[in-house]
Amino acid sequence: MQALRWHGQKDLRVETIAEPTPGKGQVKIRIEACGICGSDLHEYAAGPIFIPEGTPHPLTNEKAPIVMGHEFSGQIVEIGEAVTRFQVGDRVVVEPIYSCGTCAACKQGKYNLCDKMGFLGLAGGGGFSEYVAADEHMVHKIPDSISYEQGALVEPSAVVLHAVRSSQLKVGDRAVVFGTGPIGLLLIEALKASGAAEIYAVELSAERRNKAIELGAIGLNPADTDVVAEITRLTNGGADVCYEVTGVPVVLNQAIASTKIGGQIMIVSIFEREASIHPNQVVLKERNIAGIIGYRDVFPAVISLMERGFFPAEKLVTKRIALKDIVEEGFETLIKEKSQIKIIVSPKSE
Repeated sequence: MQALRWHGQKDLRVETIAEPTPGKGQVKIRIEACGICGSDLHEYAAGPIFIPEGTPHPLTNEKAPIVMGHEFSGQIVEIGEAVTRFQVGDRVVVEPIYSCGTCAACKQGKYNLCDKMGFLGLAGGGGFSEYVAADEHMVHKIPDSISYEQGALVEPSAVVLHAVRSSQLKVGDRAVVFGTGPIGLLLIEALKASGAAEIYAVELSAERRNKAIELGAIGLNPADTDVVAEITRLTNGGADVCYEVTGVPVVLNQAIASTKIGGQIMIVSIFEREASIHPNQVVLKERNIAGIIGYRDVFPAVISLMERGFFPAEKLVTKRIALKDIVEEGFETLIKEKSQIKIIVSPKSE
């Protein structure tokens, strides 16, 4: 089968590799749609970050070259021994977190914080391929009312729903989203679903800012506006919760300064380098800073919200490409064209 493998920074290759065989407790899935994630871009441009290079991952025993892709949906085509919850033909998505089940975090049910945590598509074979084998407990059915393309948005939507659930946001609160790439735009949807009264979106790109406005946010351009002063004015003292979704150090400081007394800054992004803050920004206003990685126990809720019309693929997917074109038409396009939001790859053979 054809698959995209990460060999090194700026070195992605579509190659022919063996099809996976489902082991005990696994299902084999034919991939129908797979989205390119910001984490994938980080690995391409500045990796390895999560991808094991040299030493195999402790849970998958895999190392680079790794088949990438963790935002995907498909159909089960083969069942491994002892699988009880699925059958051939089921339409599914995969919750792509590997966890050990025995560390302190896993024993608390916080499997996304596992000491050995890894992601399918980063620590083991992923969805930029024609087929993938996944453990039964990682798989969730999707109803016929949700398209495969929509299903490819379940994973990133789970990130933002977990971010909102983990924050101190309450119904009627004011929130700010700093950065409206795919995750930031999905975060606006999660905030709407969670009852935020006002949502402000801070974004340099006019295309992405306009998309945020289309989704119901109030757009602010940091190039021509003192966003901290404007947010403080519009919210009468600062937002209840600010979500940082850029991974840019200066933006983190803006998010802190835009938060009210006793408010919260929730870090959703992955930073490629250190970010300096002045602790007094937190101390003197009794603000608090928190962060999330991935998600836990939210896939069913995301699927239910999608059935109600949240996280709409038709408003977020801007390009559809074949696997053979993924590097130039996918990764490079996302880096160069800020007008692109979510690119969906179809790995199926022609």
